[in-house]
Amino acid sequence: MNIVAPLPFSLAALRLDAEAETRRIAAALREQVLHRFRKRGVIVGLSGGIDSSVTAALCVEAVGAKRVLAVYMPEQDSDPESLRLGKMVAEKLGIAAVTEDIYGILEASGCYARRDAAIRSVIPEYGPGWTCKVVLDDDMRAKGYNLSTLVVCAPDGTQQRKRLPHDAYLAIIAAANMKQRARKQMEYYHADRLNYAVAGTPNRLEYDQGFFVKNGDGAADVKPIAHLYKTQVYQLAEHLGVPAEISQRPPTTDTWSMPQNQEEFYFSVDHRTMDLCLYALENEVCAQDAASACGLGVAEVEAVWKDIAAKRKVAAYLRAPPLTVQEV
Repeated sequence: MNIVAPLPFSLAALRLDAEAETRRIAAALREQVLHRFRKRGVIVGLSGGIDSSVTAALCVEAVGAKRVLAVYMPEQDSDPESLRLGKMVAEKLGIAAVTEDIYGILEASGCYARRDAAIRSVIPEYGPGWTCKVVLDDDMRAKGYNLSTLVVCAPDGTQQRKRLPHDAYLAIIAAANMKQRARKQMEYYHADRLNYAVAGTPNRLEYDQGFFVKNGDGAADVKPIAHLYKTQVYQLAEHLGVPAEISQRPPTTDTWSMPQNQEEFYFSVDHRTMDLCLYALENEVCAQDAASACGLGVAEVEAVWKDIAAKRKVAAYLRAPPLTVQEV
């Protein structure tokens, strides 16, 4: 990767040569998909977000539009904007697309019922017409650790916030993770049908920090942007002509029935700050310089670094292949 890192340390450290990086990724994808795996093309789950849009565009650069299939996979909690924006990207790239509404799969497997039962263990009145999301405490950087809070909204617009007991948190997340696994099932159906490879869409922050579901959106044959910081994904988006409506949209999870951004749910700070903190940690930039670049205090940067270390332990399990007693 061609990165220029001027001093003093700043977001400019993450500037890359977008044209050269596009060529490099496209060449790697061609080798991996067409030659190593001997597949005919690539499946991309297209959500209308920046990561899947850039991944789809890179796949087109690698193997051509006729060998890329986009799959839209909405469900009852999905933001309708995600489907509209995903279709916008597919049309711009000239790639074929199919829609697989996964509501039926999730309803039949009890995804919504299991989630709602766990929510009612904390907020008994939760029921039809209510919406929800799970968020991190706002003061994580001050405390140095994460605590999760359930936010619900009643049909009359009244909101409640409750600190989640560990068991309820695990049950709610387990149910939510069924959505990512159902989507991956549909991607691999089309991959098997067409003899295509499946492209994963995690960026470096998500891959490093475990912001993906094991055997869900973490499953893929190729992950072309896993080495790129989120800031760099946006740079490639501009170079590849991703519509501004997508590149200017805040990153979302599109998992919960209430609107939610990624920093609310998983990352302790916005993606630009997280990029700088992660880059500083990986490149031995001192906390003082990192704090100046991020606009945080030194203690806050150190709290983010502590959170990064904790999440890397989770990510190690999520990325691990199945273990055997001995090498086979």
